[in-house]
Amino acid sequence: MERLSSLYACALFELALERGSVDVFLDQAAMLRDTLQDEQCLRVLVHPHISAAEKHEVFSNAFAGHLHDDLLGFLFLVTDKNRENFLLPALSELIRLIERHQNKVTAQVLSATAYDGKQIDALREALSDKLRKSVEISLKVDPTVIGGPHIFVDGYYIDWTIKERLRDLTVHMKVGCSA
Repeated sequence: MERLSSLYACALFELALERGSVDVFLDQAAMLRDTLQDEQCLRVLVHPHISAAEKHEVFSNAFAGHLHDDLLGFLFLVTDKNRENFLLPALSELIRLIERHQNKVTAQVLSATAYDGKQIDALREALSDKLRKSVEISLKVDPTVIGGPHIFVDGYYIDWTIKERLRDLTVHMKVGCSA
């Protein structure tokens, strides 16, 4: 599945470059991915008793005038070929390809509490300086991490959460006690 999704993404990326619409493709692919991740949209997308023609009509009604013709055509192609399961991975890969082309990355940040604007800006600036890339922050809040951030960005994994530090301390204590 990954290979076909990657092929679709590469073809769309080349099309975006050819058309000079890289920014448009990036914005619209992100919007489309976020929309189609909705549980109800996913059910319609992969429902075996909804024909490709009916899915085309849904897509046309929902996205015509809001989506580049090539991206709408991609939706039609995927439904015609009964490859709806490849759609979200292909869109995610397309976004990644465009962001890499534009020297951008998205940092997935997990924190016990929401960050205010100044904290997000400081984190963005620190990561941008370190990676020498433009960084967007995607923040998710999970109180179980207790405190500190868990960051995944550009292949790097940084875990400064108190939960992880407590886990490390427990391991060190067990090793120290058994020695």
